[in-house]
Amino acid sequence: MKSFLESNMKKIFFILGLLFSVCSFAQIEKVIPAKPSPSKLVNDYVHLLTKEQNDFLEQKLLTFDDSTSNQVTIVVLESLQGYEANEFATALGRKWGVGGKEFNNGVIVLITTGDKEGSRTVYIAPGYGLEGAIPDITAKQIIEHELIPNFRNGDYFRGLNETIDAIIKATAGEYKAPSGYSKRKAKGIKSWQSILSMFFVLMIYGFFSGRGGGGGYVSRRGYRGLMGPTFLGGTALGSGGGWSGGNSGFGGFGGGSFGGGGAGGSW
Repeated sequence: MKSFLESNMKKIFFILGLLFSVCSFAQIEKVIPAKPSPSKLVNDYVHLLTKEQNDFLEQKLLTFDDSTSNQVTIVVLESLQGYEANEFATALGRKWGVGGKEFNNGVIVLITTGDKEGSRTVYIAPGYGLEGAIPDITAKQIIEHELIPNFRNGDYFRGLNETIDAIIKATAGEYKAPSGYSKRKAKGIKSWQSILSMFFVLMIYGFFSGRGGGGGYVSRRGYRGLMGPTFLGGTALGSGGGWSGGNSGFGGFGGGSFGGGGAGGSW
């Protein structure tokens, strides 16, 4: 009799928990932004980035999606409307369908700048299919080592750019948290130096992409140079000349799902 009651109680708690989750998701879905149209991988609703920075990150994520089908999506909001970062990022990933439906290989990088009374939060939420490559501990390391120090230093572009690089490495099993990052980030290269370095790197990429030799590859979006289209002053320079950087050509999200994994922090 006792075991029968215990068994039924477990079922009842499971059903109640499931109903609570469904109701909770229905409520939070109301405050989540509508899926962007046209679809974008960088969704900066508070204009934290310049157009050039936004275009650069968009193209970088598009190239990663194009070559691996993994979809990393950046979402920058003012606040989470009173919800926890974990549940908001998970619900957003599900509503937008970030990642492919077959592999659930999406990643949400959620940033809030904080309203008058709100806190500034960050959260990395991997889809089901990438929870093995980006477990909670790895997501936490990326946030603490790459994103937060740069954000606290006011270098938002560098923080997001290095976060993307770290996520790409993590999906390939190559990410290792750097040692002594706190002092290095706090006293590291200033914003103008980062921009200058990026300028020269892009010039080199543009030079080699513009040459007719090897090093390119054919993707489902057409030919790209060795490092993909290169942005310089807001314009993408590919192997066949210049074209506007304002339209990334992103085909849209694939219906991926999220299970609630990830890690966050405050800046």
